[in-house]
Amino acid sequence: MNDTPTPPRRDALALAADVRSGSTDPAEVLEQAIGRIESLDPALNAIVSTRFDEARAEVAAGLPDGPLRGVPIVIKNLGTDVAGQPATDGSRLFADVVATVDSAVVRRYKAAGMVVLGTTNVPELGKTTTTESLLYGPCRNPWDPSRSTGGSSGGSAAAVASGMVPVAHATDGGGSIRIPAAMCGLVGLKPSRGRVPTWPHPAALAAPISYHHAVTTSVRDSAALLDAVAGHVPGDAYGAPTPQRPFVEEVGIDPGVLRIGVMRTAPGPFPTDPECSAAVDRTASHLSGLGHQLTEVELGIDVIESMTALGDIMGASLRASVEDRLAALGRELREGDLEPWTLAILDNAGSLTAPRVARALQTAQRTGWRIAELFHDAGVDALLLPTMPATTPELGFLDVTDPGSMWTRSSTFSAATSMFNLSGQPAISLPAGTDARGMPVGVQVVADYAREDILLRLSGQLEAAAPWPTVAPGFTGW
Repeated sequence: MNDTPTPPRRDALALAADVRSGSTDPAEVLEQAIGRIESLDPALNAIVSTRFDEARAEVAAGLPDGPLRGVPIVIKNLGTDVAGQPATDGSRLFADVVATVDSAVVRRYKAAGMVVLGTTNVPELGKTTTTESLLYGPCRNPWDPSRSTGGSSGGSAAAVASGMVPVAHATDGGGSIRIPAAMCGLVGLKPSRGRVPTWPHPAALAAPISYHHAVTTSVRDSAALLDAVAGHVPGDAYGAPTPQRPFVEEVGIDPGVLRIGVMRTAPGPFPTDPECSAAVDRTASHLSGLGHQLTEVELGIDVIESMTALGDIMGASLRASVEDRLAALGRELREGDLEPWTLAILDNAGSLTAPRVARALQTAQRTGWRIAELFHDAGVDALLLPTMPATTPELGFLDVTDPGSMWTRSSTFSAATSMFNLSGQPAISLPAGTDARGMPVGVQVVADYAREDILLRLSGQLEAAAPWPTVAPGFTGW
């Protein structure tokens, strides 16, 4: 972390191309990534477990000849298994759990030739918008170590923004891909519902609103990783339609003239920081200059009702997870098992009734219908709005030991993202400059269900028109 200029950086696809051409050896790439993690992680606390020896053995045995052969990746330590690695979900209650199988997404990364190096830091059970668990400690933002990385994919975002790895796996239950991407200056795509399988974790009621994908530095990397993991597992409850062509081929295609609905402020009662609105304005200016038609729109949904519904669905899932874990341990909940904030959510979920959960799921469906009206009835091709209504906070602002402050503070950061988890439409956060403190600010673009192609075309066009930094200042690129 110094003041030297940031050098150009290869993305994952460029790295894979070098491996394919023979100009770079996968073993050399692996050792570079291990060296970066060992050098940078002590200051950032992004990585919570490693499998360096296993990765070396896999490279030595010969990697599959996939499109991402030799590219190192780390996996979010939440609801995603890497065989032989701790599966703690950031919680002391699960601290001794070790995964026995690879999740479907991990298997598909490996089949694409990627090399899994370890798992990343998360908040306890993914229940807040910062990564500061009591089990692992705070993850620090490479742009400013006194600031949050966001949550719950904060460790993954810090690993990519610092250059430890070119890409990282992430998940999103209310903004957990997009929020860390915005805070760390990355590309963060939440795919459509059912696009990427969650096997072997059905996640109970959370399955309809929790999504797997990644944080990356480039739009084309996001597309390539989506190609690697998309597709149903037999028996999946949800499944997005098969795309017409590989997602990576969408990047660079002219999207044509699109009608884009713009919201300068985040929906709902939380005030939007002027610097977040300014990021939308900058992006809107770029889009207008590219020939797109912009019109102001409103979502027309009750944000508090939607966020309450999401909280009820996630709370019911949390309650099931904790009860299952205690049954496996053969004991009751003890002091210190869970953080105060998680306990508050669990206590709130204790009053949930079957009708209340059913109404929460009904709200999710109504939210999807209402947002879809903008695309089908109002003729909008994409939405543009802030990723968050607030800029990146200092570590400690979201304090898991102070549930009273967390109810409002944590919700503020997911106010512009969570409704798209309920609705099922794809949404992407893109870097859109910095605030007065030099911290990244993101904007969010949303498309109709299963229209990741529109998002990738438009995002690629924006990336070409207004390139963003590919690594946090002071860190070395690939």
